[in-house]
Amino acid sequence: MVRNGGGYGEDTSEQGDGWLRILLYVAFLLLLGSALTRFLIRHTGENLAPWVIALSATLAVLYVVEPLLGPSPTKRRYVWLGAVVAVWMALVWLAPSFGWCAVPLFFIGLRTLRPPAAIALIALITAASVTAHLRLAGRLDVDVFLAPPAIAAIAVAVFVQMDRQARRQRELIDDLIRTRRELAAIERREGTLAERQRLSMEIHDTLAQGLSSQQMLLQAADRVWDTDPATARTHVRTATAIAEHNLAEARRFVHDLAPADLADGNGLDQALLKLARRETSHRLTVHCHIDGTPIAPLPERVQSALLRIAQGALANVREHSGATTAALTLTYLDDQVVLDVADDGHGFDPAAEPAAEPAAARDGGGEREGRAGDGEPAGSRGHGLPAIRTRTRQLGGTLTIESLPGEGTVLSAAIPVRPATA
Repeated sequence: MVRNGGGYGEDTSEQGDGWLRILLYVAFLLLLGSALTRFLIRHTGENLAPWVIALSATLAVLYVVEPLLGPSPTKRRYVWLGAVVAVWMALVWLAPSFGWCAVPLFFIGLRTLRPPAAIALIALITAASVTAHLRLAGRLDVDVFLAPPAIAAIAVAVFVQMDRQARRQRELIDDLIRTRRELAAIERREGTLAERQRLSMEIHDTLAQGLSSQQMLLQAADRVWDTDPATARTHVRTATAIAEHNLAEARRFVHDLAPADLADGNGLDQALLKLARRETSHRLTVHCHIDGTPIAPLPERVQSALLRIAQGALANVREHSGATTAALTLTYLDDQVVLDVADDGHGFDPAAEPAAEPAAARDGGGEREGRAGDGEPAGSRGHGLPAIRTRTRQLGGTLTIESLPGEGTVLSAAIPVRPATA
């Protein structure tokens, strides 16, 4: 209810009671003018008239300059409140009809002082008003004795209730602001995680796979450098071509563009054919088959995802399956497009792997990835299959892996597409 030493309604006056303050100003000036007019009509020519007029003018000026003091309780504001109450009490002593100006003063006290001090001030103002009216009446008048305290009680009750409602409203607003900030923080965290995942998949399917291919080619060239220079030079030229392609991928990756194979207006069919030619080497032959024609052009997002799936799958086939032949098959159906990646590697038994995320199936061809003996520490691999699953799931598709020990592996990614009539 009180903050920084202020009264009941300090926060209320700061944030939402502008209309109430204007109403109190108008009411006070009207009551002051009415009391002064009544006094002058009934006491014209009396010696007290100049004093009453001067005190009324002083009280009006003091009340009008109140906004200049600022909203927060300060020593200057306390002095101002004391001056207002003193001038009003002098007026009430000279002319009890000015007692009706006490009601606006109640609200000033409640806004400025702490609750005990505000209640004491209201009691003092009420007592002064009752005393002045009883002195004027010259007898004990029940109405005069009870009316001012009743008005004071009503004014305090109304103000306290308004202050409580204002505080509840501020609490709701604070909760809303805090909730919005928390949601914004959650969205930022989710966006960061999503971007990290995207970067991980992009790097794995492009730069990392290209660097791995270059490493193997350069190692192969080093082994035959003296005995078969022609083959070594072929390996070096192939590694150079892969480096050039990786550079293009990196530039498009930085600018968040489509894969390099899809640039210059090349469609998914041509991109897969280029990928098959690039992945073909003396150790692995990659074939590409296109079955059917698309009813409608595939969205760029679908084309990019399918190309990345093919890249990741072939990279894992090359590195982990021991296959000599692999085949990419892109099939256009009425309501979906299916990409199959098959190899004749050593395969594996999916049922023998953990259900959560099979370590032995974490590659595009379904072979063991990240196992001991691959030349890398455990845990250094394992991005291939999760990335493929994520890309397929993001497009609302399904991923199927079929494999048996010694019989190779077939990976199938089916992505739904909107029919032409939709």
